[in-house]
Amino acid sequence: MKKVLVWILLTFFVANVSIAQAQQPTKIPRIGYLIGASLSNNSVRIEPFRQGLRELGYVDGKNIVIEWRSAEGKLDRLPALAAELVRLKVDIIVTAGPAATRVAKEATVTIPIVMTQDTDPVANGFVASLARPGGNITGLSTLAPELSGKRLELLKETIPKLSRLAVFGTSTLPGNPQMLREVELAAKAFGVKLQYLDVPSFKDIETAFRAAGKGQADAVLILLQGGVTGGHGTEIAELAVKSRLPVIFSGRYYVEAGGLMSYGVNFRDLDRRAATYVDKILKGRTPADLPVEQPMKFELVINLKAAKQIGITIPQWTLMKADKVIQN
Repeated sequence: MKKVLVWILLTFFVANVSIAQAQQPTKIPRIGYLIGASLSNNSVRIEPFRQGLRELGYVDGKNIVIEWRSAEGKLDRLPALAAELVRLKVDIIVTAGPAATRVAKEATVTIPIVMTQDTDPVANGFVASLARPGGNITGLSTLAPELSGKRLELLKETIPKLSRLAVFGTSTLPGNPQMLREVELAAKAFGVKLQYLDVPSFKDIETAFRAAGKGQADAVLILLQGGVTGGHGTEIAELAVKSRLPVIFSGRYYVEAGGLMSYGVNFRDLDRRAATYVDKILKGRTPADLPVEQPMKFELVINLKAAKQIGITIPQWTLMKADKVIQN
């Protein structure tokens, strides 16, 4: 009888423990998203990331919480925002560009950091190598300097008489020297003279366009990166049309905003794929062992309205190669 009583009490205890455990709420992962530019001006980046999460079964506010933090274009606010995410003890910090990645790296060495787009993570000091990052940072890189030469080739195809090309870059940013070398090689092959114009910040872009005009450039190739151009796509496109110079950009965002043409990495694909890193880390993988991915999808986008505004005709052969042609 005593054994039966002990057995009943033990069964009752185990059952209650099981019920209590079942009633305990499951911890919802908290993801910090850190961006230097304005959130409202960057839906082209944020929505693909959300889509990637949904494809993997994560819905913000249901089984995952995203803490959005934007510096609204004021990059000096990023350190405080990164520190805030660390205080919140988020499970992962997702960064939208090198500036955000750098401050996140300085804010924590333990919380995993996922880069959505970085020009050159090795040169930036974020990872030891693309294959083996080695620390708490991994993600996706936009590193594809050979595309710069392809952009010049497309300009030459569009403007056969192209002999002088203005190149806008930012000398202090990693990746710029590699891209410039590719342009120089292509320029030599096509017999094109280069006019390099250093653009440290967005406010210097208008001055660069004026300098390109004074230098009698036939076209402009823009190598500028997000820290300089972030959130100003429409203004840059308007300056390009105003200059009446054919301009080729690195991303479709500028062409959709009114620019002439772009050839480069499919950035939306990178933002969407960043969600796969979030998923893997939440399931137990560590950034140190997750290789940094390089871009796999590229696209050519052409705006015929912009072509008409500056008075050029895009060759049919070039139009046939385009992934998207904007009519108006």
